[in-house]
Amino acid sequence: MKTAVRLALALLALHAAAAHSKKIYKFTDEAGVVHFTDRPPATDRPVQESVVKVEPGAMVQLRIEGHDSQRQARVFNRFAGPAQVELSVGDVRNIATDPPLPLTVVMHAQEERVLASLQQTDREQPAGFELALRAIPGSPDAHHDDVEYGWPLAGYPVRIHQGFDGAFSHSGEESRYAIDAAAEEGTSVVAARDGVVMEVQDDYYGAGLDKEKFATRANVVRVLHKDGSMAVYAHLKPESVGVQAGKYVYAGQKLGESGNTGYSTGPHLHFCVQVNRGMRLVSVPFRMRGPDGPLDFSSPSAP
Repeated sequence: MKTAVRLALALLALHAAAAHSKKIYKFTDEAGVVHFTDRPPATDRPVQESVVKVEPGAMVQLRIEGHDSQRQARVFNRFAGPAQVELSVGDVRNIATDPPLPLTVVMHAQEERVLASLQQTDREQPAGFELALRAIPGSPDAHHDDVEYGWPLAGYPVRIHQGFDGAFSHSGEESRYAIDAAAEEGTSVVAARDGVVMEVQDDYYGAGLDKEKFATRANVVRVLHKDGSMAVYAHLKPESVGVQAGKYVYAGQKLGESGNTGYSTGPHLHFCVQVNRGMRLVSVPFRMRGPDGPLDFSSPSAP
């Protein structure tokens, strides 16, 4: 049976699987042993840095298993939180699926599951199929409680360069209710609300206004709240994230450091709260308290 598998992952741009760069550190210890590490080593010895290309996997992956006449579509959810997955079939010849496709399911954190079996109906005739996979982080049952978020740049003054419905990049539903807070690179980014770290990406280097090149290359921490909503902390400094996916964090706990990665004009923190609205990732309005009191993000931009 001829098999053609097409993966169409419709994730937020921050989750797309794209080639990125990673620093590798090399040093020789006092005993003459050469060490390689992907984290800056704590040593007084000379350290050599190099940048290598890395191919990360998508956060939700599809694998076809089985033999010629019968196959299975197995899906892996790499998020440390729920994800809604839609599996559909494209060009299909002489194939029956069980259950019928398209199929939409919610997968638990780190779950793998066979979503469908594909059987060649007439083994004497040619057969083939295409599968498409779409995945959105979060559960469609999520809601957003009316809570007050803390200021995510610990000890740093409030400078909002783009607020809700900002004309530059906050017009789509995924980021309509987002803020861009200016901050020098290396400023501590802390959790604005308690939750579980759902996703971590901190291996991207570089920034620019070429959307095709940089839209998928912002370092990010995604935190899942108890109501199912998710906070996104984006454009972080490479290799600055100090928390791991699956770990619980408390408001005020350091997540990483602000940076200038991905589709960006300069160092800042992009922050928003998102919910899954049934295979659609949507940002929602939120309240936040700064160092001097409640903040107003209704203006698209601020000086």
